[in-house]
Amino acid sequence: MVELKTDTSIDEMYAAGQVVGQALTAVRKAADVGVSLLELDEVAREVLRAAGATSPFLGYRPSFAPTPFPAVICASVNDAIVHGIPTKYRLRDGDLVSIDCGAELGGWAGDSAISFTVGRARPADVRLVETAQRALAAGIEAAVVGNRIGDIAHAIGSVCRAAGYGIPDGFGGHGIGRKMHEDPGVPNEGRPGRGMPLRHGLVLAIEPMLIASGKDGYHAAPDGWTLRTNDGSRAAHMEHTVAITDAGPRVLTAREAL
Repeated sequence: MVELKTDTSIDEMYAAGQVVGQALTAVRKAADVGVSLLELDEVAREVLRAAGATSPFLGYRPSFAPTPFPAVICASVNDAIVHGIPTKYRLRDGDLVSIDCGAELGGWAGDSAISFTVGRARPADVRLVETAQRALAAGIEAAVVGNRIGDIAHAIGSVCRAAGYGIPDGFGGHGIGRKMHEDPGVPNEGRPGRGMPLRHGLVLAIEPMLIASGKDGYHAAPDGWTLRTNDGSRAAHMEHTVAITDAGPRVLTAREAL
């Protein structure tokens, strides 16, 4: 069931989204060569604690997962697309990192993700990350009253495919509100003018995922959580929680530029 949020509820979701933005900003600033993924998870935990927020990731166990998720961030490195479990792995020069984080505050959830490089960036990685940013921006621009879910999907997919990148099938954005994952689903590729109409009060997590090789294949790692590209190529993931309003899309997880 799709729940349309009131303007007051959207304001409360903005508060949760700002905690997510603060956590991602802190993690990005802490990420450097030699820093472990577990250390980045602790940075995010401290931001959540300081804000009085909890994590919708910690202990989350959907039907596909063999174990509850053990962290407050997903940390996906290089060929990992999404859902990477933070480990003792220490970042290396040139790593491409995607961090996904959520927060629950006052009964509402926020969800957002960033991708970035550590140390000396490969030009191909810079292009991949910049394209993921453009795909997210295109999806947000299409998130307006009167459009449909397919318009968001088409906007994202058009940017990704035009740049020659792959899109992992079956994974995309989602509704968000009292729970991190709600209806409707938001594909990263689709036909314009199709799907559910967008109305004032609908809140979506829009999240393009790109595979550098242009192929769409992926598989689950032995941990049952991490999704990796089949060919070992690198991946990027960007996400914002966005409220659709009569005044235009409102990004609830906006954060300071780094």
